[in-house]
Amino acid sequence: MLKEIENLLVLQDRDQKIRTLDAELKLSPQERKEVETRLSTAQAQFEQIRHETQAIEIERKKLELDADTKRAAIARYKTQQMQTRKNEEFQALAGEIGRFEKDIGTIEDEEISLMERAEAAKQLVAAASNDLDTAKHLAANRLRDLDAKTAALESRLSELRSTRESLVATLDEDLCIRYERLLKSKGDSAVVALEHDVCTGCHMKVTTQTAVKARGAKEIVCCEQCGRILYEGET
Repeated sequence: MLKEIENLLVLQDRDQKIRTLDAELKLSPQERKEVETRLSTAQAQFEQIRHETQAIEIERKKLELDADTKRAAIARYKTQQMQTRKNEEFQALAGEIGRFEKDIGTIEDEEISLMERAEAAKQLVAAASNDLDTAKHLAANRLRDLDAKTAALESRLSELRSTRESLVATLDEDLCIRYERLLKSKGDSAVVALEHDVCTGCHMKVTTQTAVKARGAKEIVCCEQCGRILYEGET
């Protein structure tokens, strides 16, 4: 095998690894965003449930205040009843007292319903709080793992790129340009094996002359179909 081909294969291996690691590295921001989104969703769910619980408590307190106001009014009306000597006024006050007592009964029923809802809501808040704690824990671990993974990928990429620069320096400039153009256009490999006179890049059979040249390993030979650089593989 030509020394140039050997160097190109090593360079191609480094380039393919760089491409793979680059692709992994580009996924990190998306993975981080997904983790943060899940945490944000858990936080929002917790806040919604807590807000609903607070709203129930506020409503219950309003009913309690309304009931207390009506009880105070009843107490005043009863005092007025004791002080009045007019039957009509006494009966009017009795009517107001009866109406307020009925309202208080309705309010107390609503309070009981709200208390039941509040108790159920408290349980939901507790469950949501646990879910949020779990989500925070998982997010922290995942983000820590992502940071470690990113650092490792960046370190490995730095090593590979440094090695690549050294390899490129040993190659003929024109050959390197041809290789890089092929790698960019083909997207997978620029240098491929010729097996049984078939280019393993495009899977097309090459001419006898091209096959002979590739086996001779004395010059750079390219596939007539796809243009990839060939070297003799298994036969």
